[in-house]
Formats: sequence, C-alpha cells, structure tokens
Amino acid sequence: MPGRRYWTKRASLVVLAGVYAAALAAGLAVAESASAAGPLVAALLGDLAATGVVVLATVAFDNTSVYDPYWSVLPLPLAVWWYWHPGPGGRADVVRFALAAGLLGLWGLRLTANFLQGWSGLGQEDWRYSAYRRLGMLRYRLVSLGGLQLMPTLFVFAAMLPVYALTRGPARGPGWLDALAAGVALAAVVLETAADEQKRRHRSAAAPGEFAASGLWAFCRHPNYLGEVGFWWGMFGFGLAASWRHVWTIGGALAMTLLFRLISVPLMDRRMAARYPGYAAFAASRPALLPLAPSPRRRGRRAR
Repeated sequence: MPGRRYWTKRASLVVLAGVYAAALAAGLAVAESASAAGPLVAALLGDLAATGVVVLATVAFDNTSVYDPYWSVLPLPLAVWWYWHPGPGGRADVVRFALAAGLLGLWGLRLTANFLQGWSGLGQEDWRYSAYRRLGMLRYRLVSLGGLQLMPTLFVFAAMLPVYALTRGPARGPGWLDALAAGVALAAVVLETAADEQKRRHRSAAAPGEFAASGLWAFCRHPNYLGEVGFWWGMFGFGLAASWRHVWTIGGALAMTLLFRLISVPLMDRRMAARYPGYAAFAASRPALLPLAPSPRRRGRRAR
C-alpha cells in the first residue's frame, strides 16, 4: 500500500517515465494493428491498451496516482496519430492542426508539471483515491479500475472528438472561428495556471484553517476547474471551425463539463467543508465555476 518511503522522487520519476513509455508503445502498436477498423475505433483500442498498461502499473506499485499523468500525456500523441492517418477526404489543414496541437501540448505540459510539482513520489497517493481503500481491497481495486482510470480515459477520449474531426479532410483554411477557439483554449490554460499558482502561494503562507478566498478564488469556488472545462470548449471550437458538420463533437465538451460540475466540484466542496469551518458559508456565497452565475444563496433569495 502507499507509504513505501524508500521510493525517492527521482526514482519515482524514472519509474513513471518507463510506465508511460511502455503505455505509449502499447497504444501505438494496438492502434496500428487495428487501423483497418478506421482511425476512430483504432485510436480508442490503442487508448484502452495504453490505459491497461498504466492500470497494471497502479496495481504493481499499489498506487492509483500512477494514472494521474495519463489525463494530460495521451491527448497530444492521440492527435498526432489521427493527423497521420487521414480519412478519404485527405489530411487536415496544417495551420488549424498546428494551432490545436500546440495548445494541446501547452495544456498537457502545464497539467503534467502541476502534478509532478505536488507529487512526492510513489509513496504518495491522492486523497481521493486513498479514501476508497476503506471499502476493502477488492472494492477499491474495482473502483480504481472503473471509476478512477477507465472512466477518465473515456471522458478524455470523448473530449478529443473535435480534434479527431478537425483531422478529417478536406482541408479548409483557418478563419475567425479558429482564432476564437485558440483564444478560448489559451485563456483557459492561463486561467488554470494562475489559479493553481495563487493557491500554491496561499498554502505556503496561510494560517491554519485559512483557505484560498482571494484573487481568482474570490470570484468562484473552483477557477482551476473552470479553466479545465473552458479548454475543452476551445477544442470543440476547432472541430466546428473545420466544418459545421462536426457539431456532434459537442458531446465531448458537454461530458467534460458534467464531469467537473457533478463529480469533481461536489467532491472538493465536501472535502473543503470538512477541513475548514468557514468554507460552507463561503461556498454559499460563491458560484462553483462561472463567476457571473448566481450563487446558491442568491438563488435561494430569489426563490423566496
């Protein structure tokens, strides 16, 4: 179980790099061997194969946090694989793909770096995962496999559907919608970065029992989550810019929005309320994600 303190951070990073190199290799091999099924199905099978390698590593090291970087590491290789496996209509517009791929790379680099900065090594497991160990080892393993690893893989794959769509030809040059999509995605990355950095600075100087409630954290309870959701809406914009026929890919951005709004936000709110006596009152006066949305307290007043 977690707590193997003999794992230094340097050794843990070497192990993590090896796990993800093996996962990428397995995913590529499966996707290539299944390419006759079409690029979408082949990529999904490769994605699941790569997830399987990481799942085996989480069991071997008894630490579900080994999966955490998967969320940010796999999207860019997936996008590149789709680009080099065009459909009957030809390859995507190179400028649009470069914009989307560049932003995916920036987002992934930032998110991975943020994880590594707060991760001490294989002896540390995220609190959200450790809590499930109280269910018993069998149920913990089932929750870890289905809810903490397979489900996120499928959610991210769904969020990547606009990127798949923009790699389908025929190529159409970039326009105003590409600029809007790039602006939204870049702003989302900046928002996430600023929110995480503000929270990190707050933790280093905060008094006991004091939670972040200034800067971006004064406008909504989870500005970092807002940035994450906004990024995927930016990716949807690229798919729509390639062709309005790709409107169906909105399902990915919607799924990511629901994931954060219905699962991540309530989970974090419960933890914060349990740790900080004043958080419940603060949460009642602030919207979860959108700063312009009415707070729960204001909605209650209007209802009365």
